Amino acid sequence: MTATPEVDLPDTGTIRNPATGAVAGKVRWTDPADVPRIAAGLREAQKEWEARGAKGRAKVLARYAVWLGEHREEIEELLINETGKSAADAVQEVPMLIGITSYYIKTMEKALAPETRPAPLAYMAVKKITVHYRPRPVVGIIAPWNFPVANALMDALGALAAGCAVLLKPSERTPLTAELLLRGWLDSGAPEVLALAQGAREVSEAVIDNSDFIQFTGSSATGVKVMERAARRLTPVSLELGGKDPMIVLEDADIELAANAAVWGGLFNAGQMCVSVERVYVLEPVYDQFVEAVVKAVKELKMGAGEGNHFGAMIDDTQVAVADRHVREAVAAGAKALTGGERADGPGSFYPPTVLVDVDHSMPCMTEETFGPTLPIMKVSSVEEAIRLANDSPYGLSASVFSRDVERAKAVALQIDAGAVNINDVVANLMCTTAPMGGWKSSGIGARFGGADGMRKFCRQETIVVPRTNVGAGGNYYNNSLNALKRMNKVMTKLALARPRRTAK
Repeated sequence: MTATPEVDLPDTGTIRNPATGAVAGKVRWTDPADVPRIAAGLREAQKEWEARGAKGRAKVLARYAVWLGEHREEIEELLINETGKSAADAVQEVPMLIGITSYYIKTMEKALAPETRPAPLAYMAVKKITVHYRPRPVVGIIAPWNFPVANALMDALGALAAGCAVLLKPSERTPLTAELLLRGWLDSGAPEVLALAQGAREVSEAVIDNSDFIQFTGSSATGVKVMERAARRLTPVSLELGGKDPMIVLEDADIELAANAAVWGGLFNAGQMCVSVERVYVLEPVYDQFVEAVVKAVKELKMGAGEGNHFGAMIDDTQVAVADRHVREAVAAGAKALTGGERADGPGSFYPPTVLVDVDHSMPCMTEETFGPTLPIMKVSSVEEAIRLANDSPYGLSASVFSRDVERAKAVALQIDAGAVNINDVVANLMCTTAPMGGWKSSGIGARFGGADGMRKFCRQETIVVPRTNVGAGGNYYNNSLNALKRMNKVMTKLALARPRRTAK
């Protein structure tokens, strides 16, 4: 899902606020032919960055976190102008990045230190085995437009902590905040191991062709193309793709809590979030109560950009059209819109919060990613039906289960095909940087965060095997004696079989 920006000159574009149409700023697009040169500069700078070690890099990241905190208002003002977000949505992004940075500063030295591994069998104890985490020189990050601050850096911070250089390609819809974030990196005294490539498809292809690892966040369809392109050079990828996240509300749930969670999880950022609540399955005994609570909460929301609003504009009219189509097709097939249901009058790419009932899986609103402020709610007769419907999807990013019985909710969660399931909450796993965040099925490959893995994923593992003693090695293996080799193999086989024989009894 990409949009071609208005181009004033061959190499310059104008970015407009989708809420007002006002000019948010201008950007100079990168010539795809320049990307190899940018990557080469990063590759050279990365050598010194890696040589600083984890402690040295932690100091740089700490200074950058301080800069982010000191310039938060400036970043959020530009973010609102670029995306049409409400202030309530915009204020979430910088604190998240500071929290991620703080965690990496605390853990990076231990996470990236060489690890001594034990001998697999007794006769291998003569070897000392150490695994080293060596950063990939250039990590290419292709970021989406829905959270242009957080998504630009949440992966970049892990790569920079690991000792990599980062080539960031922001969405062509939201390139301005990335320019500000890069300025902050340099103003805080950091070396030139973070660079931008601004543009659309051809620039993305050049980034893929000149990077040693690709982190992509975006639609599943584009993720396939990214993976195909990267495969030409056997470049590893991590893909966080689309979602159609289900919520299951059991009959013993706290209905007020579940309803408010559904409204926030489904409508935050105008529903433009990979882990938005996109469909809700409610057990029949509490269905009416739940719907009533949701409708009441939605009617209290105020839509508009900037201060005083609960959520803002969608990124452009193409996204509005998707939400509008899903609603219209559902209503035509027998669903009812209890709120919203039609595009609001007036300027801007806005779509009102829309609660849909009498829905089923014949409707795209329940099966296709909407990425908009809609909340379809389906009545189910049993927990088994809810689980079956939740899994009836090509996506598997995250999900949520609501029940006063946490153990029961956990049992349900473990039957849902998703990378993460929140109990009595939504989106919370995104803040749990000690745990991996990744999707199943068409929702992606690999994961971000995950404690030490959030940095190690950007590294190559190098194993160093050192003999603890030189006695015997040459005589055993290199004396060209077939009899000696036969005796050695017999002893190794006997020792290796000892445990299997004991276990097999």
